[in-house]
Amino acid sequence: MSMRPLDLARIREYGNLEFLAKQLVEGFITGLHKSPFHGFSVEFAEHRLYNTGETTRHIDWKVYAKTDKLFVKRYEEETNLRCHLLLDTSSSMYYPEPNYGKITFSIMAAASLSHLLQRQKDAVSLCTFSDQIEVQTQVKSTPSHVHKIMIELDNLLQKPRPLKKTSVAEVIHLIAQKIQKRSLVVIFSDMFDNIEHSEQLFSALQHLRHNLHEVLLFHVTDRRTEEEFAFEDRPYEFIDLESGEKVKVQPHQVRDHYKQYVKQFYQDLKLKCGQYKIDFIEADIAQGFDPLLTAYLVKRSKMK
Repeated sequence: MSMRPLDLARIREYGNLEFLAKQLVEGFITGLHKSPFHGFSVEFAEHRLYNTGETTRHIDWKVYAKTDKLFVKRYEEETNLRCHLLLDTSSSMYYPEPNYGKITFSIMAAASLSHLLQRQKDAVSLCTFSDQIEVQTQVKSTPSHVHKIMIELDNLLQKPRPLKKTSVAEVIHLIAQKIQKRSLVVIFSDMFDNIEHSEQLFSALQHLRHNLHEVLLFHVTDRRTEEEFAFEDRPYEFIDLESGEKVKVQPHQVRDHYKQYVKQFYQDLKLKCGQYKIDFIEADIAQGFDPLLTAYLVKRSKMK
């Protein structure tokens, strides 16, 4: 069942976000058996990578024989990861129309991670935000709780495009203050939050790390148009989805300047994330969900 990449119309055709997320995860795990990441697919809910220096008593030698990698058996108390999924729902995330690519992609990715977390007996919370926190669930690992998260995500999927600005920095500061226990914070956002004042965003990300949280930032983009500015050379009217401001221009007139400006912002973002030890993952909506799920499993395997 080939389902990557997905658009809004196809998701609505299937009609069940929870079932679709489960299918995506099952297909991803099956694919791991045939990939260099095979080690992750061997009962990954019950194993973690061996850390140099710890006792070898709990190494699973059967897994080592299959994968040539050292895994240790993980006990129940070690599986209690707390994960907060932060999903940007501002207007810019509803680009490109008509299928609302970035928000649709992010919803499906969040649904898939929720299913994967519950499968691993880890606790998960969903927080949706624009210029303020809109929905914030509790942090639980029960199937009924994850079902509620799926309902929230499905409701979001059905909504028309809003006119809402982004305040990623303010929301991250609020979340950092609210999360009491050390957690993994996963952010889905295009990060179009006042690019000219990016230091506010970096300060917020640093706030999370200062509180000892691990951070996985999925930078969601339609790379072909938002980074490469690959529009045909004909007159366009570009509309700012958050302010409604319009401008008419020929793409070739601004392409070089635009690409240079955006490239610099992304480079700064990657550099700062590297300095703060934040995992920065480029999430191009044309590339499907496997890179996101793989990034999560790599991160998960490194956390005790």
